[in-house]
This record gives sequence, C-alpha cells and structure tokens, in this order.
Amino acid sequence: MKYRRLGRTGLKVSEISLGSWLTYGNSTEKNTAESTIDAAYHAGINSFDTANVYARGEAEKIVGEALRKYPRESYVLATKVFGQMGEGPNDKGLSRKHVFEQLHASLSRLQLDYVDIYYCHRFDPETPIDETLRTIDDMVRQGKVLYVGVSEWTAQQIQEGLGTADKYLLDRIVVNQPNYSMFQRYIEKEIIPLSEQNGISQIVFSPLAQGVLTGKYKRGAHFPEGSRATDAKSNMFMDKLLVDEVLLKVEQLEKIAKEMDITISQLALAWILRQPNVASALIGASKPEQVEENIKAVDVSLTSEVIEQIEGILA
Repeated sequence: MKYRRLGRTGLKVSEISLGSWLTYGNSTEKNTAESTIDAAYHAGINSFDTANVYARGEAEKIVGEALRKYPRESYVLATKVFGQMGEGPNDKGLSRKHVFEQLHASLSRLQLDYVDIYYCHRFDPETPIDETLRTIDDMVRQGKVLYVGVSEWTAQQIQEGLGTADKYLLDRIVVNQPNYSMFQRYIEKEIIPLSEQNGISQIVFSPLAQGVLTGKYKRGAHFPEGSRATDAKSNMFMDKLLVDEVLLKVEQLEKIAKEMDITISQLALAWILRQPNVASALIGASKPEQVEENIKAVDVSLTSEVIEQIEGILA
C-alpha cells in the first residue's frame, strides 16, 4: 500500500480507503462485512469511512466492531453528520444541537472516544455556517474530532467555510469527500483548484461509478445476480449509468485495461489516483476478493498516451 498526506495536515491515509455506504448493515451480511474490513486492514488500508445515516447507524456498529481488535493508532476512521436520523424537527441538518448529539451517538455506536475525520455530509442552508463550524471546533478542542471535513459542498460553500474558520480562528476544513469517477468529474473545474490553494485533499467516493467501471454490466445483457444493479437496497443511483452510451465507453476502456494486463477497475482507480489532489479513492467492497483486486491499482502507472486515450473515450 502507498500513503498520501491529507491536505495541509501531517496525517497520512492509504491511497485506497474502504467505505460502508450501501453495503454494511444493508446489503452485505455482517460476517462478510467484517472479513472484508479485516482483508483491507491486513492489505495496508488504514483509512475507513462510514456515516451515521448509513443503514441508520448499523454501518457504524459493524465498522466499529470490526476495527475494535486493532490498535486505535493504526487506522484512520471517518464518520459524518447531516442526514435524517429521526422524525423530529431537529433530527437533521448541521445545527449545534444535531451535530452535538449525533457525534456522541456515532462515538457510542463505534465504541470509540474520538473520530479522526468528521464530515459535514452536505451543506445546510438553514443553519449559519459559523454555528456548525464552532460546534465542530468545540469537539476538536475536546479531543472527540481530530480533522474537519465536508462532503459534496460546492466551491463557493467550501470558500465560505474557510473564510468563517479564519474569521473566528476555528479549525479549517482539510478534506472534502466528493463523488468523482471517469463519469463524474465536476470537481475538476473549481473544487480541485480551490482545494490546492487551501491545503484541502479529496477522499473521493464512488470511484468505480457504482460498480459500472468493474465491467460486470454489459449492453443488452441481464445484470449478474447478486450485483448492486439487482439489489433494490443499493441500486437507486444507477439508472443514469446503466445505459448503452455509458456501457459502450466501459467496453472501450476495458480494451485499454486488457492491453495493459490489468482489470478495468484497476484502470479506473489508477486514473483517479493520477490526480495529486486526491489523497484516497474510497471503494465500497462487499467481498475480500474485491479489496485484493482494487488495491493493486496503487502500483499502476498511466502514461500520457494512455491518459490521452482515456480522455478520447470519455469525451
């Protein structure tokens, strides 16, 4: 495994991280989830990601239990706050009340005293940004959070967060978690340049485009049983990807991968890691074998000619 610094901090994270969105506590059986986390840890992955809303807290319980056997200093664990966690008017968002209560609920489910990264899972237009960042800064000062992150914020929102932190001498945002893959590249225009200027790294989710960049889905074919596309619990974001226009590009990308004697998923992850502002690509493996395949991407180097070929296909 290889490691990269997280933004302007001294923290180092593995170039491949393991997440739990749509899998643990949901579509993946508990023992399989734990064996997958074990496989990741023993392969050198030190960066693990979850969120309070993933399976309404069940993912945090599974991740926390699986990591409990390992020394706390040996891994980096992130969780998130924003989403709906109850039926009350204060059970969602980034208010001081919700952030305070949800951090402690997450720590309880994870069986931990602190999390390494705490993400604002989305931007909350109903809460003053200084209220949110002051609350998280309080948690940093109490030793319950080490680093501040955001997820799916726009460049303008990140800039507002940085300005607010500087104004009130609060801990700055050091990591952003966006959706980034060959088929989702919105961060390249504004977010990456802004992040580079301000010491913020990206830990990106869905780098394999919901599994489409594994090559398992073919044009005109029935989708494999047991795959994400056939699972109603986890396929709700795949409609726009499982179309002939996208699957044709996947076929063309697969040809490049075969010429390089690698899998298309390794090609897709190596393409993500070509970007120096990306600290880590967050995979959603549901089996140990998927981890073993994906981590090989850290040793794949893409020549300028290959990158040019890829750009031609994606265009």
